[in-house]
Amino acid sequence: MSVLSKPYFHDEEAAFTYLESIVWADGTACPHCGGLDRITKVKANLEKRIRVGLWRCGDCKKQFTVKIGTVFEHMRIPLHKALQAVYLMTSSKKGISAHQLHRVLEITYKSAWFLCHRIREAMRDGNLAPFGGNGTPVEVDETYFGRKDGVPKKHGYQHKLGVLALVDRESGTMRTFTFDRFSAKDIHPVVRANVAREARLMTDEARVYTVLGREYAEHGTTNHKSKQYVDFEDRTIHTNTVEGAFSIFKRGMKGVYQHCGEQHLHRYLAEFEFRYNNREKLGCNDQDRAGNALRGIVGKRLTYGGSEKAFEMA
Repeated sequence: MSVLSKPYFHDEEAAFTYLESIVWADGTACPHCGGLDRITKVKANLEKRIRVGLWRCGDCKKQFTVKIGTVFEHMRIPLHKALQAVYLMTSSKKGISAHQLHRVLEITYKSAWFLCHRIREAMRDGNLAPFGGNGTPVEVDETYFGRKDGVPKKHGYQHKLGVLALVDRESGTMRTFTFDRFSAKDIHPVVRANVAREARLMTDEARVYTVLGREYAEHGTTNHKSKQYVDFEDRTIHTNTVEGAFSIFKRGMKGVYQHCGEQHLHRYLAEFEFRYNNREKLGCNDQDRAGNALRGIVGKRLTYGGSEKAFEMA
């Protein structure tokens, strides 16, 4: 049976039951007062305008659904369609455009666009434990994409959006950051905060890493300008892993999304980072990936003020 034929992708009540099993895995809890005991389910009745998935707390006397306190709060799209969108976004290696979701889910483009950003926010990982704690290799590299808002095209990279990525080879996971200028002032604090000192730091020949590399157990470099991509004496010295992760990001951004506003780049990065860190090679299939994304909806909320620039965390 196809995954997309599951009842929670087509039936609203089944969708609420499925989401409740993920968000309330340890039992139903009131998002208003935190009560756990005096919780009762309100039977849905469309004639009396009683919504599907409604619960009532006996302690604070308030009603709620599983969407309260999540990125899905105040979402007007049926939940079963939102679950379809989560599955499609997490199972597509390079993403799926809002226009495609608008057609597949039969919702407006604006609703599809906002839903995509809700899901990207759910994908954002708050884990900031340092990489390379066991003395393992950590690759660090930067790339450039798109163009900064209101900045005319210039020679070099000053007009482009900067992305810094770290890949821990032991865990196979990636962490991404945006930067305005590729300078020691911007790059060094990020690397220091996210890479343990006992790690083997792997970078290219960029001078911004020269002094920083002395703070680590080892600093391996390759000279890309001379077409050297692997150290001939020590084959573990390279940045090919992070370069591969960048290639997936760029092909997705150019081929699927095509344009990204500067204020939204961090969420697109969170999407590609999430799929990379929950890929098949790490034992995570499409259904597992969708479930992991849904576990990230709690405690996050986005508001939409009618324009992209009014789109912020609540």
